[in-house]
Amino acid sequence: MNEDTLIRALALCVVLAGVETLHGIARTVWLVPRVGKERALKLSIVSGSLLALGVCWLLVPAMGLHSLGQQLALGLGLALFMAGFDLSLGVLLLRRPWRRVLQQDFNPATGNYLLLGLILMVFFPALVMGLRASP
Repeated sequence: MNEDTLIRALALCVVLAGVETLHGIARTVWLVPRVGKERALKLSIVSGSLLALGVCWLLVPAMGLHSLGQQLALGLGLALFMAGFDLSLGVLLLRRPWRRVLQQDFNPATGNYLLLGLILMVFFPALVMGLRASP
């Protein structure tokens, strides 16, 4: 991976973090009061994944990653960055204990499907490149 690609990947991480943070704020402010926390978390996995896919659609092609391995490596990097970002946000900004963040945010049994979104994110760069290559 060259320096330009690394800078683009880091920029993609920052954009995804910003979009997902705004998405989480919007969910908390507008959706939770209307449909409840459980339902809002379930709905937000769809909207959050679509937002992440849209950001990848816009930014991934410029990186010039042509092999499936490169695309999956980028997706894995994005997922790890976002997992770390979510952990940091929960612990440092929201002042939640590490254990609580790990048990609630990353455990689908608690009704939070963040882990599913992270798994999907691994495949988004490859999906984008595959869809863009299709005639």
